[in-house]
Amino acid sequence: MATPAPLPEVPVEKLRWRLDPASLPFENTAELTPLKEIIGQQRALEAFRFGINMNKPGYNVFVTGAAGSGRMSTVKKLLEELVAHDHVPDDLCYVNSFKNPERPVLLRLKGGTGAALRESVHDLIETLRKQIPQLFESQEYISSKKEVMETYERKANGFLKGLDQKVREEGFSMVNIQMGQFRRPELMPIVDGNPLPIEQLEAMVEKGRFPKAEYEALQTKYTGLRGQIDQIFLEVRDLQKEVQEKLEQMDRATFMKTASDFAAPITARFNQEAIRSYLDEMLNDMAANLKIFEPQAQGQAAGMLAFMPEVNHFQPYQVNLLVDNSDQKGPPVVIEAYPTYRNIFGSIERVVDRTGVWRTDFSKIKAGSLLKANGGALVFNLLDAIVEPGVWQSLKRALKSEKLEIQTYDPFYLFTTTSLKPEAIALDVKVVLISDNYLYQLLLTYDEDLPKIFKVRADFDTAMPKNDDSIRQFAEFVRMVGDEEKLKPFDRSAVAALVEQAVRMTGRQEKISTSFPAIRDLIREADFWATQDADKITRDRHVDRAIEARIYRSNLLEEHIQEMIDRGTLMIDVSGEIVGQVNGLAVYALGDYMFGKPSRITATTAMGRAGIINIEREADLSGSTHNKGVLILSGYLRKKFAQDKPLSVSASIAFEQSYSGVDGDSASSTEIYALLSSLAEAPIRQDIAVTGSVNQKGEIQPIGGVNQKIEGFFDCCRSRGLTGAQGVLIPESNVKDLMLRKDVLAAVQAGRFHVYAVSTIDQGIEILAGRPAGAKQADGTYPEESINGRVDRKLAQLAEGLKGFADGGDKGERGKTGK
Repeated sequence: MATPAPLPEVPVEKLRWRLDPASLPFENTAELTPLKEIIGQQRALEAFRFGINMNKPGYNVFVTGAAGSGRMSTVKKLLEELVAHDHVPDDLCYVNSFKNPERPVLLRLKGGTGAALRESVHDLIETLRKQIPQLFESQEYISSKKEVMETYERKANGFLKGLDQKVREEGFSMVNIQMGQFRRPELMPIVDGNPLPIEQLEAMVEKGRFPKAEYEALQTKYTGLRGQIDQIFLEVRDLQKEVQEKLEQMDRATFMKTASDFAAPITARFNQEAIRSYLDEMLNDMAANLKIFEPQAQGQAAGMLAFMPEVNHFQPYQVNLLVDNSDQKGPPVVIEAYPTYRNIFGSIERVVDRTGVWRTDFSKIKAGSLLKANGGALVFNLLDAIVEPGVWQSLKRALKSEKLEIQTYDPFYLFTTTSLKPEAIALDVKVVLISDNYLYQLLLTYDEDLPKIFKVRADFDTAMPKNDDSIRQFAEFVRMVGDEEKLKPFDRSAVAALVEQAVRMTGRQEKISTSFPAIRDLIREADFWATQDADKITRDRHVDRAIEARIYRSNLLEEHIQEMIDRGTLMIDVSGEIVGQVNGLAVYALGDYMFGKPSRITATTAMGRAGIINIEREADLSGSTHNKGVLILSGYLRKKFAQDKPLSVSASIAFEQSYSGVDGDSASSTEIYALLSSLAEAPIRQDIAVTGSVNQKGEIQPIGGVNQKIEGFFDCCRSRGLTGAQGVLIPESNVKDLMLRKDVLAAVQAGRFHVYAVSTIDQGIEILAGRPAGAKQADGTYPEESINGRVDRKLAQLAEGLKGFADGGDKGERGKTGK
């Protein structure tokens, strides 16, 4: 029998990419210039800059990428650069509409002047509150009012003078009776020198105390005079109305002259037609409601609850400064960390008035971050926003219409309130959403509006090419973090350790991770351990300790699983040879930590036609990808061994002691090795664990988590005792992904552990079974004692045996029929 080929062991230098600290052109990061540019995201940067600078509707930016790829920090830095030298947007104010209070009026002012207008109007109102009462108490005003009243008195007396003489001649007296705000003259007959009401005189007649004939004569005279008096009273009342209107006109004219003089500086300072019109309407409304300048009762009315606010008659004349850009030096950049409807779109607040009714007005309108960012950019996380009621739909409406109408989104509010419909505000804002790729693709599929309002996607990568420039920039990044957080300098060995860890994070030797938030954390933690050692420089040992400490904080489950393996609860063999049993490798992902552990995979074969039975699938514990991998096994066996005979076999494959779901196809090569071992009755080495997916041609395909899988089996072997023969079988295409731990590297270098790389099933089975796989010969057969030859012979025997059983069964049935 031919001997197997030499074992394809991976050289030590390929198990981990190493950065020689001596190759770095500095002693420590204090010699470097802090990083200023953004690195590793060229595609995303170009897309982002395009979207921000594209001044057309719909060119908002949707930032996608994995969490931890530095999306938010990069977006903040980019926006600060892009808007640093631009203009300051307008201030926005709402003022009362005196003709239609339900539709507040919007005023736009040059950025930074809104607060000045608010203060100017407030000062104007305070001035009028003090000056107008004094104006109406002035001697000049009192004299003018007295002159009007005297004119009225003279006219009124002229009406009544001739009537009074005639009344006296007829034996009557005219008495003024107050009726509301008017005085009404009343006739009374004179009896015994005293005026008596006509009703009282009638009562005296009924009692016989006054002659009836004389009373009737007086009654006739009373009726005639009464008509004349009523006519005169109407004339006097009209005169009183005329005088009242004249006094009001005089009051308004007096107020308008004084108030206009006080308002003139505001009109001159804010030379806008909208502000001029607002001030004119405000003063006219005040002139029509001069009673608000009368002294008001201090304190609350009797019976009013203490929490009810005092009535402020001057509130309708104030300015509601909605957006104040006085502190801005350029377009605002708003990062909304809590994107609720109220925080993004604003609201209209409500208060309880003195009658206990919920009310609102223009002064209760509050701006949200969308308005505060108007003229600049608004950034928020989509996942936080999309779960808030009404946010996504309202955002789409605002961006499509390029307008915002502030309303309170409160679907559960049950009380009646005064409604407002503020004037809509034109939007000129770039909205930047931050999300992962899944949510973006989901919205792109189900929401037809997404490509209309977010025309630019900035996709952040998790890795960047590893070259001299990127390593230099990485070192400058370490310096930048140190300066920002006042950390100790990192020497070249610490920078090299950080770069190597960043390469390991990507799972590819030719890439460096761009998960800068996680790298920043590692830099902080390494500085902490340097402080603990009282070292003024952070060195590679501090970086290694930070990595180890981080792992220790998260690997409790890993240790528990290892304990179960050590005590035999989880049955794993790391020595010896067994037929139909292989150590597969699985990865456990815990969110913040990922590790690998071996899992026993077994296969049994027998005569039958059931094919390959996936026990995990039958127990509903298999995922779709794993199911596909098992189906590929059947294709591989048919292609290799069923060209000249039917594949008549019943085989079952199981992950032993697996009671949760199994998915992924990285164990498909392991399952083939177990099947081949069972069919060939060739024992498999238990000191070698296997990983790798396979296609129908028998080619080994790359898998993920290769470093964690190797390290997981290494830990099991080390716990049981390294023999020098143990190792792991990996796909050859995964060699470039290797960044093994330093302790694994040392064991391999000492010959106590091995890593083998194979590209085909035949190569792998030779290592595991210790005999040649066997290549197909010219006659279509395999060498007799090779693995493939023994499998082919076994399958032929199973097919013949099954055929014999079928033929024997048919003869028996025919014999029974013949009888």
